[in-house]
Amino acid sequence: MNAEMADKKEAALAMTIIPTLMTERLILRSHRLEDFEEYTAFWSQEDLVRYIGGETSTREQAWIRLLRYAGMWHHLGFGFFAVEERHSGRFIGEVGFLDLHRDMSPITTEGTLESGWGITPALQGRGYATEAVKAAIAWADDTFPGRRMTCIVDPENRPSLRVAEKVGFRRIGEVFYKDKPNVMFER
Repeated sequence: MNAEMADKKEAALAMTIIPTLMTERLILRSHRLEDFEEYTAFWSQEDLVRYIGGETSTREQAWIRLLRYAGMWHHLGFGFFAVEERHSGRFIGEVGFLDLHRDMSPITTEGTLESGWGITPALQGRGYATEAVKAAIAWADDTFPGRRMTCIVDPENRPSLRVAEKVGFRRIGEVFYKDKPNVMFER
């Protein structure tokens, strides 16, 4: 194998390794198959999904989402991290980046690092989302320097609007996704 092929193979392998990030209170890590029951319960919370499509996920939908994130890491080199509370070891949410090729107008997040986050409703308001998003952004800035980062937030989701602003996103307009208005941010 020549050096160029070895470098490409090493780069492809590196893209499949999901980093573990540590903050003061959190561990951001790969999703694990043993997270599945907690993950299914997480996505079945009406208070969580009211601004994220408005519908809870079935067990099957949660499974597909879990596998989709693994595929993003494999093919794109980024994806979502499972968020674990350090002191308890509990799965409490997820944060990360995606590229869903969304049908939105007038602008799109396609080709960007589209940021997203969700913390279990019982633990919201403690700064976990901000802490986790900051850690994920620091990793992405280091790994993909200069790459455009976006997020869309339901205009009624005041806590997520605050998180977006706290971590350095600036509002650039409004988009319609699934016939519903969302605020578009970039950083």
